[in-house]
Amino acid sequence: IVKGCKGSPLALQVIAGSLCKQPIEIWKNMKEHFQNQSILESKRYFPSDSTDTDLLCRLQQSLDILEDINEKECFVDLGLFAEDQRIPVTVLIDMWATLYNLDEDGTQAMAIVHNLNTRNLINVIATRKVATETDMYYNNHYVMMHDLLRELAIHQSKEEPFEQRKRLTIDLNGKQLKVSARILSISTDETFSSDWCDMQPDEAEVLVLNLRSDQYSLPDSTQKMSKLEVLIVTNYGFHCSELTKFEMLGFLSNLKRIRLEKVSVPCLCILKNLQKLSLHMCNTRNAFESCDIQISDAMPNLVELSIDYCKDLIKLPDGLCNITTLKKLSITNCHNLSAMPHDIGKLENLEVLRLCSCSDLKEMPKYVAGLNKLCCLDISNCVNLSKLPKDIGELQKLEKLSMKGCSNLSGLPN
Repeated sequence: IVKGCKGSPLALQVIAGSLCKQPIEIWKNMKEHFQNQSILESKRYFPSDSTDTDLLCRLQQSLDILEDINEKECFVDLGLFAEDQRIPVTVLIDMWATLYNLDEDGTQAMAIVHNLNTRNLINVIATRKVATETDMYYNNHYVMMHDLLRELAIHQSKEEPFEQRKRLTIDLNGKQLKVSARILSISTDETFSSDWCDMQPDEAEVLVLNLRSDQYSLPDSTQKMSKLEVLIVTNYGFHCSELTKFEMLGFLSNLKRIRLEKVSVPCLCILKNLQKLSLHMCNTRNAFESCDIQISDAMPNLVELSIDYCKDLIKLPDGLCNITTLKKLSITNCHNLSAMPHDIGKLENLEVLRLCSCSDLKEMPKYVAGLNKLCCLDISNCVNLSKLPKDIGELQKLEKLSMKGCSNLSGLPN
């Protein structure tokens, strides 16, 4: 088998991962495939002069060994994202919870990620060591895949007839017709026309937008996506992208999860059924300070809010504490956040509060002690936080308190 790989590091890595802990019969079957020709010489599956195509044929065998159909589907989903870019694990958790009925906390999704990583089909990267990993917090975890493995994922999605594909990837200036895909992935740059109204994406449940432009307008056909549950917008350009026609999302009654990265968030619209909003490296001022509608009116059923690396965030949006359905609030790496709302005690169902690396935060309101269901409080690396509320000991449901790196905090209240 090693000789058959002919020194290809990727082939060795992937084939070894697929054979790990497999019975002898699987090894013998793989050996038979490599008996008379190398992995780079085989023409068994595709008559092509491309060594990449031949290698894809052999890598396909590693994918075939995966026993769990969800694992195969999840691997193919990774081909929807931009080449040579990190894929946030939180994005995959949101997608797979919708598409494959996995748990929303990410336990099952991470099990799949770890298994694909063990088989060398992907690489998992943690940008920093987080003590709260046991709390299912994966904002610092990313997935990357080799270009050739990405080609394998894309090839898998194209095996079905166009009209029956579960996934549809549109690159740059491409236009498509009516499709029945559950997942749409659209990659754009400045030359892309967002008017793809000829396409009727009635069955789409997940929409992935990969942007490389300073401005992007959601197409009019967005409001036809009546089944859409997950929207993922990632801008890979240098500056935040201006997102317009955001109000069309108000027509989508099934929309439950939105993740925006490096986007100037526009004024909020009514999203009554939205359960999770994630903002990463976004400009939030238009949405939180210049908007006439309060977040509690726009998203009355929000369960989870995550804001990460949003440098213009000085305070939390007005009305946030009126969203009594909120269970998880994560404000991390927002270095200009200077204060928490005094009415935070109104969040009667809040279970997780993370304020990691908010370096300008100096104190916490005393009403934090009124969060009767809070089980996790993380104030790690809040270097200017000087004291905690004296009644913090009243948090009887608290199971985990993380205070690493709070250098200005002298101790806990009596």
